[in-house]
Order: sequence, then C-alpha cells, then structure tokens
Amino acid sequence: MLESKAVIGESDMLQTMQLDALKYAGKALDEFEASDSTEIARFIKKEFDKVYGPGWQCVVGTSFGSFVTHHCGCFIHFGIGNLAILLFRGGATPQTDTGRFVTMEAAKA
Repeated sequence: MLESKAVIGESDMLQTMQLDALKYAGKALDEFEASDSTEIARFIKKEFDKVYGPGWQCVVGTSFGSFVTHHCGCFIHFGIGNLAILLFRGGATPQTDTGRFVTMEAAKA
C-alpha cells in the first residue's frame, strides 16, 4: 500500500479527509502507471467529487508550483514516492461563499 509511504506537506483538511486522499491516491497508483499523472489526478478528483461533492481539483506531477484559492478545510499537498499531489476544492468567486476562502501557496514539488 503506497499511501502508507505518503508524506503530507500542507493540509487544512480534517484527518478523515486526509486519509481518504491518501487512500484514493494509493488506489490510483495501483491502477495506473506512476507516469500517467493525468489519469491519477482524474481518479482522485472523481472519487472526491463523489464522496464530498463537486468542485475538487487535483494536480499530480513531479515538478510544479501552485498558488490556489480553496474552500477552508479542503486543501492537501502530499507526496508519494517521486509524485507530488495537490488536491483542493476551489470556487468561482469569493462572493459566493464570503469569508470561507483561504489562499495558500503549496510548496514547490
């Protein structure tokens, strides 16, 4: 199980959500080659959309930077092996959910 080798960089998720993120990443890596980052990201995003509702975004790769706006409690950046995974629930505009957005810069993967 690869998720046991995950290293969480930053997160504001509840622990149960963090564990789900690691679980789905592990399942994705069991199903897809590590080089198929788009399919890994698609798998994780779709699982989170099913469980936690729509609006999740997922980025998977070996080298990327990011600066994202996300719902409070809906951000995780972690690594498994040489892959970095960024998962967050974004929103269209802060006016739709005033005061509940947080901007966080993820560590460069």
